[in-house]
Amino acid sequence: MLVKTKAIVISALRYQEKSLIVKCFTQAAGLKSYFVHNAFSSARNSLKNAYFQPLTILEIEAVHKNKGTLENFKEIRLAVPYNTINTDIVKSTIVIFLSEVLHHSIKEEEKNEDLFSFLETALHWLDTHDEIANFHLILLLETTKFLGFYPESSANLSPYFEMTEGVFTDGHGISCLSESETILFRRLIGLRFGTGQKIFNGTDRQALLKILLDYYSLHLDGFAKPKSLEVLREVFS
Repeated sequence: MLVKTKAIVISALRYQEKSLIVKCFTQAAGLKSYFVHNAFSSARNSLKNAYFQPLTILEIEAVHKNKGTLENFKEIRLAVPYNTINTDIVKSTIVIFLSEVLHHSIKEEEKNEDLFSFLETALHWLDTHDEIANFHLILLLETTKFLGFYPESSANLSPYFEMTEGVFTDGHGISCLSESETILFRRLIGLRFGTGQKIFNGTDRQALLKILLDYYSLHLDGFAKPKSLEVLREVFS
């Protein structure tokens, strides 16, 4: 079946010497993996490798056999070329990190247009703004809405956040954040990309990043902490 859709590149793995296996989150069909034959065999194809950088947004035509095997691209083009993400070291580090998180978080091969629309809008925002210190934290938290484990409303003023159930509670159990961590986490809930950029310092962000990754680990089977985590920590230290 020939499918025309937007697609966000999640990962690109070199296969043997000349080919690629590219995993994309597509607007029309959810998560799909594609085989790019002889991706490095000519100057023309090498130019196309730029399309497969982390979280690039593509417009594709692809043949989907839907048999659990690798699919094939027919046509590929950039949906909207990024202006800053690929040249700004902080932004490029963020997208590498987030692509790894999404690689371990999005599993289903079915469309989720709300999640796709959120990620597309967020990436355009990142590309066009400079105050981005909290971007990765907000995106990680907001993505849990679409993955099914967004925390309950922070209007509950109980002093502890219980990580397993995703609720605020009066009693401090084994899987609860401390009071100070809960205060930080409550501040993050409801924050938007364009607001509160200076609400956290570097230490706060490091603590929140650990909390969010632990939260993902508790709620997603097989979730692995990204290899690029230390690089991201260095960028925001």
